[in-house]
Amino acid sequence: MRGTFKDQGGLFSYLSPEARVPAQHPLRRVRALAREVFKDLSRSFAALYAREGRPSIPPEQLLSALLLQAFYGIRSERQLMEQLDYNLLYRWFVGLGADDRVWDASVFTKNRERLIAGDVFAKFMSKLLNHPEVKPLLSDEHFSVDGTLIEAWASHKSFKPKDNSDDGDGSDFHGQKRKNDTHQSTSDPDAKLYRKARGREARLSYFGHALMENRHGLAVAGMVTQASGTAERDAAAAMLKAELRTRRKRKRRRITLGADKGYDTHDHVARLRALGVTAHVAQNDAETKTGKKRRSAIDGRTTRHVGYAMSQARRKMIECVFGWGKQHGTMRKTKHRGVERVGADFLLNLIAYNLIRIPKLIAT
Repeated sequence: MRGTFKDQGGLFSYLSPEARVPAQHPLRRVRALAREVFKDLSRSFAALYAREGRPSIPPEQLLSALLLQAFYGIRSERQLMEQLDYNLLYRWFVGLGADDRVWDASVFTKNRERLIAGDVFAKFMSKLLNHPEVKPLLSDEHFSVDGTLIEAWASHKSFKPKDNSDDGDGSDFHGQKRKNDTHQSTSDPDAKLYRKARGREARLSYFGHALMENRHGLAVAGMVTQASGTAERDAAAAMLKAELRTRRKRKRRRITLGADKGYDTHDHVARLRALGVTAHVAQNDAETKTGKKRRSAIDGRTTRHVGYAMSQARRKMIECVFGWGKQHGTMRKTKHRGVERVGADFLLNLIAYNLIRIPKLIAT
């Protein structure tokens, strides 16, 4: 028998968003883990707000909404608010009732500076990694590092001379020499012109850097810098110094660091060894443009050990972090401007990647 088509259902619903989310939905375990981290961050949140005045939107809800944006690759905060208005799953994850009003998209713009100033994203990462169920999953001896280009929210037309000399409107720059030393983007001054490899096009970009532990491939640190030829090595040293400061309190053993050929320079390897880090860097002994063979900073004293081959095999897992962030998250082309804002969004993507993977690892 054919059913009768009704254009609209009943006026009232007696089911809450909690009842509509399936019991086995993967976001249930992610939400529970995030809520436990929010409890640990309660004092940090309280320090960011005044004790008097009109109550603000809870930072826990703001961060939950930003995590949803990373989980589902929602392209803008305006679209995020639109979907939060009618999507009961999103309302449940954020903590809104079925009849609660959603916020204006400008709420994120106003509160992002507060969260960045309070170093909330870095604290979130730290609390998550120190969670009693997460900490046993991490390796405290073997790490890998790598960097990826993040396309800036600026076009080539905005890349103009710093001295304000007239070179056209930027639409036709054929035959012009455009360098970071002489030119700068008027839309995003922090973005730098950079190309990924020889023969590839140059784009206004940032460099995102991640430090990964080798046991399960979880990101343990991240940062964003301006794009340059030495950015990856400088960021690796900075993240390792922060990690080693934490380790000195625990009196841990020497650590290893896996990396690709871009990190194989004598200065960088010497800097790692001075920090007490065993450099498991891929050997770069290819020929140069002039036909000369490069001399690798890594010799047989390092490559003869079994651990070197293991580090080289495990370091490739860091590409999964970047791949997830660019395919599912918001890392492919940032919608923010400035190193601080792009860095906060990059770190949020690393947190989202960890939150997606950790419940599966705990279950096994």
